Amino acid sequence: MTAAEAIEKLKAGNGRFVSGKQSDKELGAAKRRDLTENGQHPFAVIVCCSDSRVAPEILFDQGLGDIFIIRTAGNVVDDIGLGSIEYGAEHLNVPVIVVLGHEKCGAVKATVDGGEMHGCIKAIADKIKPSLEKVRTSSDVYGACEDENVRTTVAEIKRNPVIAELIEEDRVTVVGAKYAILSGVVTFFEN
Repeated sequence: MTAAEAIEKLKAGNGRFVSGKQSDKELGAAKRRDLTENGQHPFAVIVCCSDSRVAPEILFDQGLGDIFIIRTAGNVVDDIGLGSIEYGAEHLNVPVIVVLGHEKCGAVKATVDGGEMHGCIKAIADKIKPSLEKVRTSSDVYGACEDENVRTTVAEIKRNPVIAELIEEDRVTVVGAKYAILSGVVTFFEN
């Protein structure tokens, strides 16, 4: 499958989700046995927020083994997240990596609103702050920061040496997208 075909498959699944006409998926013993015996063969890596309202398998109408998901608050990445992305792209031969942001992101809101943060939550805000600095004067600073944070994460993934080599070899594409919680629509960013 090519990256373009994978993106179209995600868009079609999101269309089914939005229309309420999700496909029937095999989730029983036969599917689990197949995945155990034949391994996983996902067609997309999704880097998304830990927010409980953002469930990629559901909003893209996919089943077990279809997408490889890395979830962190604020859809930011660190070395562990990048290692997971590398695994999906290099070892599972996934042709597309999607960084999926969303409306009403709590990590972005907390970063924009400021205030004292402690522990590892501060590390999340620190990853989002450069995006905030780029859009601070926007009329919709929350939405603009959500979008810029997706772009920043896409750029960080593209700079990863393993991913950069796979991009150079035309084996993987990295794109951004944003989920609208109320409508259910995922909009893919133009590169």
